[in-house]
Amino acid sequence: MIDLLNAIVALANFVIVPAIAYGSQLALGALGVTLIYGILRFSNFAHGDTMAFGAMVTILATWGLQSLGVNLGIFPTALLALPIGIAGTALLVLATDKMVYQFYREQKAAPVILVIVSMGVMFIMNGLVRFIIGPDDQRFADGARFIITARDFKELTGLEEGLAIKSTAALTVVVAIIVVMLLFWFLNNTRTGKSMRAFSDNEDLALLSGINPERVVMITWIIVAALATTAGVLYGLDKSFKPFTYFQLLLPIFASAIVGGLGNPLGAIAGGFVIAFSEVTVTYAFKKVAGYLLPEAWEPDSLVQLLSTDYKFAVSFAILVIVLLFKPTGLFSGKAL
Repeated sequence: MIDLLNAIVALANFVIVPAIAYGSQLALGALGVTLIYGILRFSNFAHGDTMAFGAMVTILATWGLQSLGVNLGIFPTALLALPIGIAGTALLVLATDKMVYQFYREQKAAPVILVIVSMGVMFIMNGLVRFIIGPDDQRFADGARFIITARDFKELTGLEEGLAIKSTAALTVVVAIIVVMLLFWFLNNTRTGKSMRAFSDNEDLALLSGINPERVVMITWIIVAALATTAGVLYGLDKSFKPFTYFQLLLPIFASAIVGGLGNPLGAIAGGFVIAFSEVTVTYAFKKVAGYLLPEAWEPDSLVQLLSTDYKFAVSFAILVIVLLFKPTGLFSGKAL
């Protein structure tokens, strides 16, 4: 029984808790992608670098607050700087829409054209972020590091295996839940949210109903900026901030949106956790867990790892290909590509 409990704790420590935090971050990122696709009808390849830009602005604001001696005690100072990051990112995406996307929208350009344009925007944003803050890792998390440490858990339970829960992982889950609840309340209970949903379902009918398309576009970009910045900051707090990492996150974020059902907000959340648990589980070395569960004579000598962590994005790619081949509308029947 003790060995079973140790195995469960080891699994929670290295698979369940990290996957829940990572899944929350992917879900927020995928929500931004699915809103753009559902309302503006194109796949925004610049979303990962939008996250990087929002995180960068938040980091700069955090450093400014820290230099003034402002902090939140046990909580990261970045929470105070987050509204500044959201505002800066909203200004950037609105300016980008005005200078770039609006022209192609007025020309009724094919979605593939907007995809190509968004790739150009992606490279510009990526270069801008690296020019301003540099290409290296930037750590900006302060406050309490752990809710519970492995040592405290061992002393509390008497188990051999310890469970450590980082405060940033817990914060990620709590903030993600609050943001998702606010988003769904906004989309379902406000006049603007209902206008956005109507515009997404049938653009022509929405226009005949008197809905202002430019207002819908503006609100959509502001919400996407808030989601991207929040996701980028939470990922940076939980791990570290490096501009190129957000470029790499584009694959699992798009995989999350497509697996759940592109254009379906609920699907984006589910897809985020599917991708996160798949990546973490497939790349985890189960030797320790197997050592607790199996008889001593059967304990494995190898790591019992299906894939190295270097190949975790390959898991996202494989799942993405499988879904596109067999169920292109995703788990929650979103819009097919």
